[in-house]
Amino acid sequence: MTSAAILGCAGLRLAADEAAFFRELDPYGFILFKRNVDSPEQVRALTAALRECVGRDAPVLVDQEGGRVQRLAEPRWRRYPPAETFARLAAVNPAAAAEALRLSASLMANDLAELGIDVDCVPLADVRQPGAHDVIGDRAFGEDPATVARLARVQADAIAAAGVTGVLKHLPGHGRSMVDSHAELPRVDADRATLEAVDFAPFAALADVVPYGMTGHLLFPALDPERPSTLSPIVIAEVIRGFIGFDGLLMSDDLSMAALGGPIGARASASLKAGCDVVLHCNGRMDEMTAIAAEITELAGVSAMRAARADAERRRNSARRIAPPADAPQWLAELLSGLGTA
Repeated sequence: MTSAAILGCAGLRLAADEAAFFRELDPYGFILFKRNVDSPEQVRALTAALRECVGRDAPVLVDQEGGRVQRLAEPRWRRYPPAETFARLAAVNPAAAAEALRLSASLMANDLAELGIDVDCVPLADVRQPGAHDVIGDRAFGEDPATVARLARVQADAIAAAGVTGVLKHLPGHGRSMVDSHAELPRVDADRATLEAVDFAPFAALADVVPYGMTGHLLFPALDPERPSTLSPIVIAEVIRGFIGFDGLLMSDDLSMAALGGPIGARASASLKAGCDVVLHCNGRMDEMTAIAAEITELAGVSAMRAARADAERRRNSARRIAPPADAPQWLAELLSGLGTA
């Protein structure tokens, strides 16, 4: 039976011990990072090997946002603008911003689809707040909730049309983080009314747009003073599933991030008990994955139903894939030329 995990591997090729481990555990899916990427031929071979070891069309994810978060990078792949670029253009020409984002997202998704990567961890619906840590920064579509929601939807729809399925992140909102959650736990002291009006609003607008969602590791004392959102039954049930209304497959953010304390296996168990459907572990360390494997459950019940719905949408997107036109890069550059970027 499929296990409630999305895992990574250590290098450019699947090692024999990794293949054996994945074959036995049967994780729901896999995620790639820069350490797993060298050439198109190599990535295609790796995605095929990952699926072969579990004997099914498992999702293969990547964080390919554009800007500084781009696992497939130059010189073999095109450099894409960060989300903030499109927010800046939207401030002067909303129609041009939407078209430029559609082109950029289509080109980016086409890169992934050609490699066997069928899930991209975008869009970010985080609303950036002045003075917040740049862990989000230019990765966000700006500071206005309505603009964030509008542009995030354009991006999600564009990658789907190009054959790739999105992940809504970072639920319920990472834009007020004053520290980097990779290094420590952010504390967000805004009151619930403010959070609902600003931070949660884009997520609510996008709740049914993509079948996957990802939590953020943040502490919201107004919601749960004891547990970060990934580990909080209150945040997941009342906010993510309740106020926001997201009913897709919910994955944790990376369990190895320092924002979550305690043993890695306990983090996995607590995430699932809190209401995450699957846990995400990204660094490819076998000792940590083994500890996670001892604590996680099989995908069952409502989580299995959500996974089945997500898989069906992912396969529909792959089947209807339409490659961007040949002149898309030039068209994109022209639309962005007024901002001094391409």
